Amino acid sequence: MSRRTFKLPIDPYILALIGTVVLAALLPASGAAADVADGASTGAVALLFFLYGARLSTAEALDGLRHWRLHLTVLICTFVAFPLLGLAGKGLVPYVLTPQLYSGFLFLCLVPSTIQSSIAFTSIARGNVPAAICAGSFSSIAGIFLTPLLAAALLGNSGGGFSADALLKIGLQLLLPFIAGQLLRRWIGGFLTRHKKVLGYVDRGSILLVVYAAFSEGMVAGIWHQVTPARLGALLAAEAVLLALMLALTWFGAKRLGFDRGDRIAIQFAGSKKSLASGLPMASVLFGAHASLAVLPLMLFHQMQLMVCAVIAKRRSRDPQDELRESPGTPASGPVAQTRVPVG
Repeated sequence: MSRRTFKLPIDPYILALIGTVVLAALLPASGAAADVADGASTGAVALLFFLYGARLSTAEALDGLRHWRLHLTVLICTFVAFPLLGLAGKGLVPYVLTPQLYSGFLFLCLVPSTIQSSIAFTSIARGNVPAAICAGSFSSIAGIFLTPLLAAALLGNSGGGFSADALLKIGLQLLLPFIAGQLLRRWIGGFLTRHKKVLGYVDRGSILLVVYAAFSEGMVAGIWHQVTPARLGALLAAEAVLLALMLALTWFGAKRLGFDRGDRIAIQFAGSKKSLASGLPMASVLFGAHASLAVLPLMLFHQMQLMVCAVIAKRRSRDPQDELRESPGTPASGPVAQTRVPVG
């Protein structure tokens, strides 16, 4: 008798994400436990950037900084294309979305791109990881200035602004560990390269920690009881359309601009995502007492993008080898475009 190999219809990592959301719903971290969860999430992200800094050569990092066309493309997707689609969503009020939910929907279109999950998914899909690191970092730093300005202009919140503390947090949590990894690369880089699977667990583990901490905060704040199930379903449908449009725009638009496969993967994952870690503190400043409801669309979109992009990254990792070999000399190619850092 022939043997058949049965596989789960859902990617195991998707199950882990769903399980993390369920855990946060049933056992949300509150009080001292919330502080521990937030600290663990912050530490995991810092460790992730330290390991990437230790594994990437200084030349690769400098090549990433010089890849300006890719970074400009990601910034345009994040702070131009997304806000335009958010403004188009005004037509959904009041029949599909309430004015309050639309404010949150528009706000999610204004926040910067996420960093750690963009890097993780780009790495899993065997894309241009150094470019994803730089593009995500540039977007996060630019968002400190652009998100409050866009929110003040489009949401009419003239009291919005940014703080030096947010910039300091980005420097301490992301840039400083990466630089430390670069400085220690000559001593630990070889060891980390020989144990690449460890980075895969760190990638996934850091995302799961961020998801748990964010959903716990939402559960404790009680934001899930402020909307009806029908409105929640309508919001999810609108966000699914938004995500599908941005995934298509970043993938096929990057192809039209002449980027190679590795760059297109970095552009798609960095240009189609929104950062919950950056959006939550910004919303607390911009919306004040209404911040909990304002971040509901961002929280839902964040989970949706993680699950969808996890599937896409896994499928791209199985691309035939001939698709991974890009012909040199294309307009968007360069030393950084040829860098591949597979995970697992």
